[in-house]
Amino acid sequence: MNFGVDKVRAAVVAIDLHRGHLDMEVATMPAAPDVAARVVATNRRLFDWCRSQAIPVVHLVTHYRDVEEIRVNAFWRTRAEDPNNPRKNVLKHNLTGMPGCTIMPGLHDAARDWVVDTKKRYNCFTATDLDFLLRSHGINTLIVTGVNTNSCVLSTVTAACSLDYAVLVPSDCVDTMDAPALHDAALLCIRTAFGFVMTSDEVMALAELTT
Repeated sequence: MNFGVDKVRAAVVAIDLHRGHLDMEVATMPAAPDVAARVVATNRRLFDWCRSQAIPVVHLVTHYRDVEEIRVNAFWRTRAEDPNNPRKNVLKHNLTGMPGCTIMPGLHDAARDWVVDTKKRYNCFTATDLDFLLRSHGINTLIVTGVNTNSCVLSTVTAACSLDYAVLVPSDCVDTMDAPALHDAALLCIRTAFGFVMTSDEVMALAELTT
């Protein structure tokens, strides 16, 4: 399959697979329990395969020093003021010391994975060293997974496209705390203009990733 690069050098960019979204006991902005369980299971399977093929896994984890780093975002401030909005806890989400800042058990291999825990905006490239990390290791193709499809995943994929990375999104390894229709709409936007959407089985069958 032609991804537009001379030779694929891939890495996983795993977005916000942390307890703040996926562990119902501590999550401040939770996905539905069935969504969380499914996303953890599909990502664990993909990550295990990627590690077996020497494809790096990079975990991006949202982490704020204090509430001011959150509320400076004008739109987010309005969400916190709406008690009926699913994102009403945005000003209480993943502050330093909260258990939500921890990657879900079984997804992080400390001996092999990289972690960027300075993510503060939907776009994983904003105010982090993700681009430097990827380029310093010769990565030109990103396998983007995680939550939420219609915010952090979509924003990161559009940025990655503009930074000239090839992007693959395994559709069963992303999902959202919002309505299923928004997950589907985000995938439609991605496949139309920003990257390749396929299942994790199709990703793992790509000869380009292992040669």
